[in-house]
Amino acid sequence: MKKFAALLSSLMLVFAGAAQAGLYNFTGNMKYHNDVIYTYFTVANDATNVRVWTDSFKSFTNFDPITALWAANGTLIAQNDDNDSVNPATQTYFDSGFVLPNLAAGQYIFTMTTFPNFANSNLLANGFNFDAQQAIPFKDWLEIEYAGTNFTNIGSEWSVWVDGVDEASNPSVPAPATLLMFGFGLCAVAFRKLKA
Repeated sequence: MKKFAALLSSLMLVFAGAAQAGLYNFTGNMKYHNDVIYTYFTVANDATNVRVWTDSFKSFTNFDPITALWAANGTLIAQNDDNDSVNPATQTYFDSGFVLPNLAAGQYIFTMTTFPNFANSNLLANGFNFDAQQAIPFKDWLEIEYAGTNFTNIGSEWSVWVDGVDEASNPSVPAPATLLMFGFGLCAVAFRKLKA
């Protein structure tokens, strides 16, 4: 029983530490050409070291991302097509993102779409250029979009990074609570083995 308690304590500390970390990475795949990937983050106090970026492009292994930063009320702060200087160690030419040297405490939304699916206006509620289009499976759309070019077999994988924030989440990937429940399941398995 002591071994189980120690294992449970250690696991909870690991998950608690991960939840408070300032660097987050979310990954997945675009399903349709008009998908918008939403990442939400919170800055508890005014911050001078926040960065948000994609490292999806990978020198045309994947699609060309466009990013936008929004206040919690859906007002556009900035939109960017290409900026590979946020984290040159992970980004390639057409990646995108922002270095935010003076970000006020609050909640923010970081969106990622594929080029040329820009925001329709300075209000998130007004959506994006492709919203009115019938959804095309991403792979089929890429074949149409890049037909006649040397860029074939472009992938649908996306990757978003958020650094220097207090909390971040992305509804496209499992939430930390899901991971915690998975961890408890592992503890239960370990406990059964210890009893055996």
